[in-house]
Amino acid sequence: MPGALGGEAGWFRRFHPADEGAPRLLCFPYAGASASAYHGLSETLSPAAEVTVVQYPGRQDRRREPVPVDLAELAGRLADAVAGLPPAAFFGHSMGAVVAFEVARRLAAPPPVLFVSGRRSPARSRQERTHPMGDRELLDDMARLGGTDARLLDSPAFVRMIMPVVRGDYQAIDTYRYDPGPPLACPIVVLAGDADPMTPVEDALAWREHGSGGAEFVFPGGHFFLDEHRERIAEIVLDRLAEDRTAG
Repeated sequence: MPGALGGEAGWFRRFHPADEGAPRLLCFPYAGASASAYHGLSETLSPAAEVTVVQYPGRQDRRREPVPVDLAELAGRLADAVAGLPPAAFFGHSMGAVVAFEVARRLAAPPPVLFVSGRRSPARSRQERTHPMGDRELLDDMARLGGTDARLLDSPAFVRMIMPVVRGDYQAIDTYRYDPGPPLACPIVVLAGDADPMTPVEDALAWREHGSGGAEFVFPGGHFFLDEHRERIAEIVLDRLAEDRTAG
């Protein structure tokens, strides 16, 4: 059933129905985003996949909770929650790719497959920005990356609403430091945009060293190529989920 899972303020949301026995996909939002950022992908994958989306604290129905500013701490809390779910493939875009990876590292068994989108590999992570950043700097960076209607960024009410989340998420991902360790015992499928100003393609493809096999797909577009190529990305996800189910 669509809706919140684990209570109103729980970690997980589901927007669309799925066929009985459909493969499961757990999605991790990018910086500044809420679970609804994956509403479109969930709709495209329904009912062939059961899509569940993480809702980080500090946004939408969890807006009264503090925004996490330490990615490792966030991943640890999430891993405890994810351990109670049925096995699912992971999908993360931008900051969400790193969160998904760090959650997977903390689980007793990795996900069947990890999809990472629009993010350099953990071993190539570096501080993108300096802190503290002013509101104008944050808004300019969001405008540069795209993914948010420029008219909303000119709305004082919208800016007041999102700024605590954006600031906290930026701090979490910009202060993240990869702790070297063995690769995940699962394949990693890399998705990248060929004109992404944040993630050079070669840095995205370096994810291959963090998993056991996988595949790489490069799309025309910037940081939010995910929105432009949703149908094709949904096909890639479904094909891979079907392949892994057959292999299992």
